[in-house]
Amino acid sequence: MTTKGAITNFIEEYFLHFNAATVVDAAKAYETQLNQGSKMLVSLAGAMSTAEIGKIFAEMIRQDKVHIISCTGANLEEDIMNLVAHSHYKRIPNYRDLTPQQEWDLLEQGLNRVTDTCIPEEEAFRRLQQHIYKIWKDANDKGERYLPHEYMYKMLLSGVLEEYYEIDLKDSWMYAAAEKNLPIICPGWEDSTMGNIFASYVLKGELKANIMKSGIEYMTFLADWYTDNSTNGIGFFQIGGGIAGDFPICVVPMLYQDMERTDTPFWSYFCQISDSTTSYGSYSGAVPNEKITWGKLDINTPKFIIESDATIVAPLIFAYLLGM
Repeated sequence: MTTKGAITNFIEEYFLHFNAATVVDAAKAYETQLNQGSKMLVSLAGAMSTAEIGKIFAEMIRQDKVHIISCTGANLEEDIMNLVAHSHYKRIPNYRDLTPQQEWDLLEQGLNRVTDTCIPEEEAFRRLQQHIYKIWKDANDKGERYLPHEYMYKMLLSGVLEEYYEIDLKDSWMYAAAEKNLPIICPGWEDSTMGNIFASYVLKGELKANIMKSGIEYMTFLADWYTDNSTNGIGFFQIGGGIAGDFPICVVPMLYQDMERTDTPFWSYFCQISDSTTSYGSYSGAVPNEKITWGKLDINTPKFIIESDATIVAPLIFAYLLGM
């Protein structure tokens, strides 16, 4: 029996009620899923990569506690940006007090603000651009097509970024995922910085749009992956809301209802860390039971919603699962 670490002991001792208790319940149920041979999808919304979730999420990947990831294009690229430009980031603790002029000054300095953290234009965005363009162009010239994350994997594994590394490589979740060739779903990639840059090359006639596989191809890939891996169940751990969660969870009703594969199992676990207030018409703010009516979750699926800040809660749950 593995000895529990200080963080695990702390939350079991003191997280006893309300959202705190749900953190423990959700972590234990996640662990149960893994112990019974179920696989787990983790979705990353918001700016979790810029929040440096990779410092713990990369170890979750290495220890096979996550089997597929759904993330926004921003999370896909921002983990790599942090890897190559960390020392050039600027933290602004008093971000709530900034005037429009101060925000403009940051723009002129090439600092793109995400809450209290500014991402440097030249060292992050443009540094990736020069290398990813070459990989896109190579595929373009060969008539090859790949999914957005596959191009990122190619760039990471090629070693072209090594000279820029500014953090310990073990703290990059994208590098950990690339090493395992972990399946990634990245819906709506086009609205990310690299997606915008790719579109600009298409507009300039330098690249063909079809070298980038589409969201429909992500969905069909996910449909096949779900079918092949759901024998013992697949859980759904959702960090935040948005398309990173909305897109992949729909694969189950699509297979069951539209493909008429009525033997398709529902998601076997569901947990969402959300700061979206339960409200009228909001998907992110919907209680998990609503998903039963859409054919996503079963009546008996373990369901948890933790109404809190994901940058606080997700590392605690991951620490529990890692025995820290």
